Amino acid sequence: MQDRSESSSIETGENDADTASATASTVIAEVLPGVAVVFGEEIPELKPDLLDFGLVSKADRMQISTVLASIGNTATVAGNLGNALASAQGIYKIGSATQALLNSGATLAIKDGANLGTVMYQGRIVAQARFIPATLVSAAQTVAMIGPALAMVALQMQLSEVTRLVRTNIALTSQVLSTIRKEQWAELTGLVATLDRAVDQAREIEAVPASLWESVASSEAILRKQLELYRNNVEDHVQQIDRADPRRRREYLQTNAEAIVFDAFALLDSQKAWTGYKALHAGKARDAGHGDAAEARLVEVIVRDTRAELDSALADTTRLVDALTRELHILAELPGHETLSLPGKRKDAKATRAIAARLLEAVEPLADALRPPVPPVEAPSVICAPEALDLKSYLRVLRWCLANGETLQAIGFPEQLEALDSIAAIIGGAKGKLAAARDKGVTTTMLAVTDRRVITARTNAFLEQGEIRQDIPLDQVRYVRAATTSNKGTRSSVDLITRDENIRWLFPPGIDNAHVDAFAGVLAESMTIPESERDALKRRRYAVEEGGEEGPSTATGPAEVTESVATTGNTV
Repeated sequence: MQDRSESSSIETGENDADTASATASTVIAEVLPGVAVVFGEEIPELKPDLLDFGLVSKADRMQISTVLASIGNTATVAGNLGNALASAQGIYKIGSATQALLNSGATLAIKDGANLGTVMYQGRIVAQARFIPATLVSAAQTVAMIGPALAMVALQMQLSEVTRLVRTNIALTSQVLSTIRKEQWAELTGLVATLDRAVDQAREIEAVPASLWESVASSEAILRKQLELYRNNVEDHVQQIDRADPRRRREYLQTNAEAIVFDAFALLDSQKAWTGYKALHAGKARDAGHGDAAEARLVEVIVRDTRAELDSALADTTRLVDALTRELHILAELPGHETLSLPGKRKDAKATRAIAARLLEAVEPLADALRPPVPPVEAPSVICAPEALDLKSYLRVLRWCLANGETLQAIGFPEQLEALDSIAAIIGGAKGKLAAARDKGVTTTMLAVTDRRVITARTNAFLEQGEIRQDIPLDQVRYVRAATTSNKGTRSSVDLITRDENIRWLFPPGIDNAHVDAFAGVLAESMTIPESERDALKRRRYAVEEGGEEGPSTATGPAEVTESVATTGNTV
């Protein structure tokens, strides 16, 4: 039932409801969206993913059990109320695939207020269970009774979540850390160890006594300082890679690789310590809250604020670690880089690959824990390439260049004119100028069209360094035209007009015209002229009509070029 593997799920058929009712010995109660408490018989296949109750006290567990027993005839499934509490197995995080099944009321038989189902593991039935959905637990009356107890469950899930991520941390050694970083790391790990010890003691005695809380209460200021330090560092890194163009973004990632690795891990460690501290604070308030409504309310406020802080930290860390991991793969796997800068290391390609590989070994487990592993890129249905071209090499590099969820729709390998004025090429259409430009020099280009952008790259630079020459967002595509011919030895071409420029790509004679047309068709799906650009050009007309005749304008706005191309038939 975990997100990590999705190897287990809950399924049922309506015709086996009576069988499930008779044999179900496990109760799975979704006490919060995506979070379930499990009672009854242990399911061995799910035990590795079980989380203990941590700082959720016996009193809170008793309160949750009492309310769950009142929803349908739950207590008769897991035994009487005392047995149900005694047999509480722990907390599960329900994965997305399982959640979709559980949310499908049509596939779950209902009896005694609970859904009846079978627990599937790796394609086989391993147990019968009753599932109490969050819609029943979250009823207004129920929340009023056990709201603070559920808040402690939510906080325990947050602590478990960040603890799982920190387990992927590394022992940062002298090969990676400078002297200053070693001092910072020692200070941070000391704080983390102090809070870990206090949390472990609270879990062992299932309470937060005054003496335990007082031993860590004074740590709030230094913990907040550490958290803000590394949060600001990570935010600065994210802003740098978000603002920069592709070349500067890569340079920043390469130059600051050490700092990024350190700050990402340090933020997670400081967030773990802070979450542990707030869990102890909430536990102390919860103990007092049984007789004080304000303390009970404070627990819910602590959980809300801690969740928001954790979500923000994980989002920034995921963004940063994902970008760094992709860049390190390119540095470690391709031969052409000599730019990775770490203290005391030679800046040659061999040393760069070795350093990148070591950093990648450290950071990739964290990246895979924060987001799904990056899948290989599959060949698209539209390919404009010579038959002898090794497409797999390009797809292997594209794997680390495409964003999460970005889909490759077409790929082509034309020649892009280097020395030709693009407007003269497209509007003037003089074959002599095109021939002259080809004599001056062309470069073989890789064109990758995704569902978000057009990526251009020089083929050699891309295969050796993963270097992208240009990113063109699809919303900047204004007009596309394909010029093909049946004459052997004649190049087909594709003209692309964007908001800011005009580009012509010439495809080798050996590429089938149908493939060139299909490639242009993929690009053409994004053609649009925003009303703001159209209106701006219309206003020029009105300005001329109102102000009298003026000389011809030299402006070449995007829409003006589009209209010219749309009525011109010049080809190569």
